[in-house]
Amino acid sequence: MALIVGLGNPGSEYNGTRHNVGFEVLDNLAEKLSISFDPDNGLYRKGEGRFKGQTVVLIKPTTYMNKSGKAITKSLAETGFDKSEILVCYDDINLEPGQIRLRPGGSAGGHNGISDIIDKLQTKDFARLRIGIGRDFSKGRQADYVLEPFSKIQREEIDKVIDLASDAILAFLRGGIDIAMNEYN
Repeated sequence: MALIVGLGNPGSEYNGTRHNVGFEVLDNLAEKLSISFDPDNGLYRKGEGRFKGQTVVLIKPTTYMNKSGKAITKSLAETGFDKSEILVCYDDINLEPGQIRLRPGGSAGGHNGISDIIDKLQTKDFARLRIGIGRDFSKGRQADYVLEPFSKIQREEIDKVIDLASDAILAFLRGGIDIAMNEYN
């Protein structure tokens, strides 16, 4: 069993922005697994399906990024999953565009969504899939940068990375974080 969470911001104005690549990875994965998302239940949208005989639940918080922890704690309570069964997908300015990194846990690395999840779960020990968006912004412009859409050239590259990231999640589902890390890091 696994609870896969993709981070992003709700609202059509954020579609296609760097900060919403976590949502895009989940949409790609949902398509591969023929999973549909239910309507927003107040804190998240959920999709549920099966992969290799196991239950897979996909969660897209409908809170803003910096309040993602509340949605995850509610989804854990409602689904019965354990914190150890979570994989969180999100954008990372500390990775170059096109790079992905899987980790079994660690710090927030300056990411407000991950910081809130760590705070609400009271642990740093949950798997993560970081999707590189780079840091091509001037000092003080980080918030603007992550909320901007990708350029046409960047969009072509990120679409490939999104597909690669969803394949990495499938590897995680097949064999766990260590096997997925060995294959995709």
